[in-house]
Amino acid sequence: MATIGQIIFGSMIAIIFILAGIIILILATSLGGNASSMVESRFKFPVGNLEGDVMLDCKFIAVDSGGKPVTTIMVTWEKEGLTGVIHKYASNVNQLQDQNPRYKDRTLMFPDQINNGNASLLLRNVQWDDEGSYTCSVSNSNGQGKVNVNLRVAAYSAPKFTMEATGQAATLKAVAQRWYPKPTVSWTDFKGANLTGETEFSNNSAGIFKVTSVLKTVKVDDSYECIIENALVKSVSNALVTDSGVTEKNYFKMNSAALPLPHWLISFHFPLWTYWILS
Repeated sequence: MATIGQIIFGSMIAIIFILAGIIILILATSLGGNASSMVESRFKFPVGNLEGDVMLDCKFIAVDSGGKPVTTIMVTWEKEGLTGVIHKYASNVNQLQDQNPRYKDRTLMFPDQINNGNASLLLRNVQWDDEGSYTCSVSNSNGQGKVNVNLRVAAYSAPKFTMEATGQAATLKAVAQRWYPKPTVSWTDFKGANLTGETEFSNNSAGIFKVTSVLKTVKVDDSYECIIENALVKSVSNALVTDSGVTEKNYFKMNSAALPLPHWLISFHFPLWTYWILS
């Protein structure tokens, strides 16, 4: 039977091995990242809106160590699990002969900005199967590098508000036409106090949800906040009720999770970064 001293010694050895493994992992990650440090993305986990457009961000260092512009720039976008390229730019022109047919007429780069280090890709008419890991690879006279961009796809829209007045009180209705995954809805008043609304969901043949939420007994000249959110997107709307109707402002917050989220994972909420869209 092991003594207390032997147990303590064994535990210390185990801890040392664990710490050593962590240090090796950190060093390997750091050294591996240096090879691609010339290529970066500010937004590695974008959320595309179904049937909308989304920008896949990719930037590279466009000058050499002497401050001179790089030459012979080649940019290639690829998607994990797909054959062919998503988009390729080389010799100052788009080269799409090997483009995967799913992306035909849906990709756009910006030739006038490539020499300045912008290798971003605009993806149009986003579809569910566009979700996944994309790689932006850049080579030029200064070297080569690459960065991964993980695209998630959702359906979301800002709610529209209507008000029905009844004497001194009024009813405030919010209707958002398209959400997926299925969201939750919450209301607060201008003081931040939670309010209870009546929310209904209906979905079309494609499974996209229409959200209708009604807040009863609201007061004219007061403002209310309506939050619609799922695991990928959070919509925050401020509605000011007036005698003439409703004045509204809206912005979206996108999930910043480091991994693509499956559509069924709708009950978890993660830290968010803010992408403002004022209505």
